[in-house]
Parts: sequence; structure tokens; C-alpha cells
Amino acid sequence: MVEFIEKMAASYSYDLRLKVIKYLEDKNTIKAASKMFGISRKTIMEWQKLKKLTGDVKAKTGYQTGHRRIIREVEKFKALVEQNNDKSSREIALMWHQKISTSAVSRFLKKLGYSYKKNFYSPQKGRWIKS
Repeated sequence: MVEFIEKMAASYSYDLRLKVIKYLEDKNTIKAASKMFGISRKTIMEWQKLKKLTGDVKAKTGYQTGHRRIIREVEKFKALVEQNNDKSSREIALMWHQKISTSAVSRFLKKLGYSYKKNFYSPQKGRWIKS
């Protein structure tokens, strides 16, 4: 099975953006700038629009990338798991003070280094341990 790894495109450098806008201000065309700098015409037009609206061509910052972490109170969550290490991720999700899915609990526990170990003497129970 082939895995596809999706990479997020990096924004163009601020210096390059300034060079392209300067090139356009020197009475050159968007098509010529596109060929010279190897950037799509649409991108250059968006930079011009951004320059007109804000007066600068800086890249956007502060936007969210990746999954939003639902559990923000890490120490409080760790304490809950330590006190209830025999509970399933569903039971922990129900005990948490905000609505949260079972899969979110499992993902976060894995990120913290916990794994669920089954108790072979009891068919239903296990416990969370730090690996």
C-alpha cells in the first residue's frame, strides 16, 4: 500500500515578495514577472491586491495548522488519568469536565506516552500506564 504524505506549502519569502512588487512598479508586466521569478501570475496578482489593501506584502501569520488540541489543561488531565488508570478512554472522556470524544482522549493519551494494557485475568478491564 502506498502512503501519501501531504506537505503544507511554505510561503514565499518576504524579500522575494518585495522584489516582485518592485519589479512591477518599474513598469514591467505580471507575465514577465511570472517568468522571471518562477511564480504563478495568480500569486503575483494576489500580492498586488494585498499591497493595495494593507500597504505591505507580508505573509499571513497566526492561523491554525494541524489539529486543534481540545485538552488544554495537561496537568489536570494527567492527574485524572493517574487517579483513574483502570478506566477506559470512554469512561475518562465522560469524567472530563468538558464534552470530549473517546478518540480525542486516546490520541492525547498516546501523545503523552500512555498505553492501554489489558488485564488478561479480567476480560473487560485494563489500565493506562506510562510507557
